[in-house]
Amino acid sequence: MAHAKNHDFHILQPSIWPLVAAVAAFMMLFGAVLWMHGSGAWLCLIGFALTLYTMYAWWSETIAEEHAGDHTPVVRIGLRYGFILFIMSEVMFFAAWFWSFFKHAIYPMQDYFGSTYEAPLIHPVDAFHLPLMNTLVLLLSGCAVTWAHHSLVHGNIRKPLVQGLLIAVVLGLFFTALQAFEYYELLAHEGWEFGGDEFYSNFFMATGFHGFHVIIGTIFLFICFLRSSKGDFTPESHIGFEAAAWYWHFVDVVWLFLFFAIYLWGVSLL
Repeated sequence: MAHAKNHDFHILQPSIWPLVAAVAAFMMLFGAVLWMHGSGAWLCLIGFALTLYTMYAWWSETIAEEHAGDHTPVVRIGLRYGFILFIMSEVMFFAAWFWSFFKHAIYPMQDYFGSTYEAPLIHPVDAFHLPLMNTLVLLLSGCAVTWAHHSLVHGNIRKPLVQGLLIAVVLGLFFTALQAFEYYELLAHEGWEFGGDEFYSNFFMATGFHGFHVIIGTIFLFICFLRSSKGDFTPESHIGFEAAAWYWHFVDVVWLFLFFAIYLWGVSLL
């Protein structure tokens, strides 16, 4: 039930979730280190499960705050700025992998202490097979998200909103399935290997982390689909959906850069 506010700001109540999130993240990281050194994975898995529960509980409280009227226009601006900064951090994350790829593709070194040049080691990938299909799938999913967003903002038409989100989720799952099949073909039939050389490392780290972001974005959109099916979101207040749409379009743009840089431009160096 929304309540009247006499100011534009949201005064947060004391919450246990920041502490629980920190403990869960420490358990997951420390458990992963132990796992890599031969110990059991139980501590890492417990930390991971606690992290997921914290995300669910904390974001549920955020949704409840929105329903209570705490997300005023000023608060929504702050939430938008926060998510924009998060996306900027993601841009820098992927910039590191593009930097590594371009460096090894344009000027590979025989050793890092000399200046002996050697030809770049590029393994050809058929860009116009699975990669092109995945490009079209992501672009179509972005169109579906834009359609859903337009239906919400211009008229609050519920049916296209729900349908657009459902289509985007299905296409996101299809992208993940196609990428998994592509990895299977490269590893099982093309002789590729994880970390075999600089190209393999850059390829799997860049496309793999992008695939991980697609999975996160698909879950993000699925939550928005469930919320919109229940009647959440209005043309004036839909920060959760807006953040999901921004994130999905960011994922689309990163894939376009990956497609043109690794699958097309990289092969042209052969």
